[in-house]
Amino acid sequence: MTTRLLLFVIAFVAGCSGNTPSPAPPPETPTSAPVPVEQPADAPASAAFSGHALPADTEYYRDGPRQSRPPDGTLKAGTKVMVIEDAGSYCRIRSEDGIVAFIAADAIRPPGDPGPQAAPDLAVVNDGNNPFAFDLYNRLAKEHPGNIFFSPYSISTALAMTYAGARGQTEKEMAQVLHFGLPQPDLHRSFGGLVARLHGDNKKGGYQLQIANRLWGQTGYVFDPAFLQVTRDSYRAGFAQVDFVQQRETARQTINNWVEQQTNKKIRNLIGPDALNDLTRLVLTNAIYFKGTWTSPFEQELTKDAPFKVTTNQEVMVPLMCQTGFFSCGDAENVQILDMPYGDGTLSMLILLPKRIDGLADLEKGLTVETLNRLSSTMNPQMLMVYVPRFSMTSEFGLGDTLASMGMPSAFGPGADFTGMNPSGELFVSFVIHKAFVDVNELGTEAAAATAVGEMGAAFPEAPPTFRADHPFLFLIRHNPTKSILFLGRVVNLKA
Repeated sequence: MTTRLLLFVIAFVAGCSGNTPSPAPPPETPTSAPVPVEQPADAPASAAFSGHALPADTEYYRDGPRQSRPPDGTLKAGTKVMVIEDAGSYCRIRSEDGIVAFIAADAIRPPGDPGPQAAPDLAVVNDGNNPFAFDLYNRLAKEHPGNIFFSPYSISTALAMTYAGARGQTEKEMAQVLHFGLPQPDLHRSFGGLVARLHGDNKKGGYQLQIANRLWGQTGYVFDPAFLQVTRDSYRAGFAQVDFVQQRETARQTINNWVEQQTNKKIRNLIGPDALNDLTRLVLTNAIYFKGTWTSPFEQELTKDAPFKVTTNQEVMVPLMCQTGFFSCGDAENVQILDMPYGDGTLSMLILLPKRIDGLADLEKGLTVETLNRLSSTMNPQMLMVYVPRFSMTSEFGLGDTLASMGMPSAFGPGADFTGMNPSGELFVSFVIHKAFVDVNELGTEAAAATAVGEMGAAFPEAPPTFRADHPFLFLIRHNPTKSILFLGRVVNLKA
């Protein structure tokens, strides 16, 4: 099967009406030179609280470590604190004064002790990404009646980078919509772990998965160094300066040329001439290129034109691929599910095929992670005759209104709080673009580069069971070790 090219773009504009770049934020107060604050008069005695005594005055942050804004206060030397969570460079603590906050770990850790290096929590990330995938699918399915194809993983990743700069109500809304269940530092570290895992499996899994992120910032506009470090360290996102104010067309061409390079020239002129304006301050791009080869390729000579039943009363002729072999297949809830692996099986395409021609709507109504898990639990390896249409499609979505309607409207207006990117408070998201391309064929290549042809299985005395995807169905691409849904779509109408 298959080549997929995806691009996700988020653009930020300044909320004020001037063209002047934002001034640089004041420098962070170093931990070594804290600003003292008065302790509450009714603070309990240190002897009544069991914990670590701070050796020096220590700054604390209530909402997360090392924020772009000044610290929320300073705990005086000798204050006892109890460690709630040790996250490596920072600890979440509760002080004897009842303060719950983040402090630098070296404030209480002996010199030379790096502390526990918590492993990225991939399970928690996927537990959020996958529900978001189906939430977004259900929205797009209502808004777009035809074929759909997108990458929820790509969108989650790009929005996670945006989330790194969100604060206040904007941060809360994004966390709820995206099902982010970890504090900011842990979330980004875990996303980084997932990126690393996908890249690592890419080398041995029999597929190509290229992920590229880049931030394009207005020349002279100051972005918080901590934000840029998070996007660089966890998401491998480079940062480039362009001039949206004085050289807008050059900036647009620069971004579009980068997109072409990352997608092997499959996506051109993604950003139109009217998309940018003199208030644009940041464009965030995410590009994904995927090419996978079936573990068991189809034989081209067996592909024949056959009816695809769009509805009970409408048919179109499509090229229907065919092979007989061992596949994992299940049957439950009026749905058949088929697992078609790529390469060594690290990635698979799962096809969810309603038994009724008009059954896709009912499947979509109950589409959740739990539904997918129940269907997956019914799969068993068996000899099957498999029929799958050969098809390609391109999808492009403007996701701003969709995401706002899902519960994060504040990100898209002047009231947005992205002070983690720049403390001015003037940034908000102006548009969100996601574009995807998919090609499903016999050999697993986009063009004629791959020539391997699988052989049919041996003849059997009795005809094996049949999986025949000749009417509307849902499909997804999953990274099996982590259960992460990388791509999701539906086929409702194909033309030869």
